[in-house]
Amino acid sequence: MGHAEPAETGDPSGPEEAAPKACGEVAEAELQVGDEIGRHLIRLMRVMGNAHAQVVKANPEGMEKAAFILLCAVVEHGPLRSGELAEKVHADPSTISRQVAQLVKAGLVERQADPADGRASVLVVTDAGLRLLERNRRLRGRHIALIVSDWPEPDRRRFAELLGRYATSYENYLPTLIAELVAEARSGGEN
Repeated sequence: MGHAEPAETGDPSGPEEAAPKACGEVAEAELQVGDEIGRHLIRLMRVMGNAHAQVVKANPEGMEKAAFILLCAVVEHGPLRSGELAEKVHADPSTISRQVAQLVKAGLVERQADPADGRASVLVVTDAGLRLLERNRRLRGRHIALIVSDWPEPDRRRFAELLGRYATSYENYLPTLIAELVAEARSGGEN
């Protein structure tokens, strides 16, 4: 099956990411591809969940996945207030407080006075937090490299490109997805 390449925009940074289509009709062929991608993602999430459960079982004192995601966001987006951090990870601020407390207790993140408003605090990654992320990044990268080591180099690079593109499209579409799912839940499935 051929793949259509996105149109070049003249921007040297690469092709523009087209905004996902708004709610509405989707052609049957698009639905079939979406279903196939969905099945692969479910399979991948199941396998990753099983692997994570085995690691947690072997190390019950380890960091929760949710706390690790918050740590990554603090590193990526710099010092943040808790509310800003919740926004970055698309979570309710009340749900992240326990994970933030875990990060602070572990010495991976610290609270500092907000330079813009000394009455508030921001979360700042510590050197220990940076070391943990770097160790995990290298370990993850090694394992992923081994998983795809028998793929031809162009396939590995293309997969990385397409997966990144999918992640960006998903992030951009997330507000629409959430709004649709909330509307569906509120209507009792009658939409």
